[in-house]
Amino acid sequence: MTRDPVRVTLRVNGRPETGWAEPRTTLADFLRQELGLTGTHVGCEQGVCGACTVVLDGAAVRSCLVFAVQADGCAVETVEGLAGEGAPGREAVHPLQTAFREASAVQCGFCTPGFLMTALVALRERDDWDRAALRERLGGNLCRCTGYQTVVDAVLAAAPEVRALEGEGGRR
Repeated sequence: MTRDPVRVTLRVNGRPETGWAEPRTTLADFLRQELGLTGTHVGCEQGVCGACTVVLDGAAVRSCLVFAVQADGCAVETVEGLAGEGAPGREAVHPLQTAFREASAVQCGFCTPGFLMTALVALRERDDWDRAALRERLGGNLCRCTGYQTVVDAVLAAAPEVRALEGEGGRR
């Protein structure tokens, strides 16, 4: 079995990125260590906690369970890609990020990137979430601080603006 690094090329947050990864390197580690995108958090490293969730070719995935070489040629969205270009010197803030702040859905913040990416995909999938169904959809992301109520509040509050943003010219 080869352990020599392999060239991996991705489209990350709309931009082409290339780096090198050993075949056993996870996508989470590749994003963090090779590309410097540290917003993707690594928690359990077993796919249970959801902190490392990214969007891979449109699906929310646990990046600790995907090898970087498996993602070669794919499109990846990370939490860093949520914020678009704002005024010179300032980044725009995504409606989900604003809603999380306004609903106090962020406490320690470790789980937040995974929640944001999971919520983004959920809102892309459908726009008629009720509280119970959304709570179940987000339930794969573990949080010890918020109790989930404020997270659900935030996602439901952001839904109309996210739908409008996604429909305006596609994804950021």
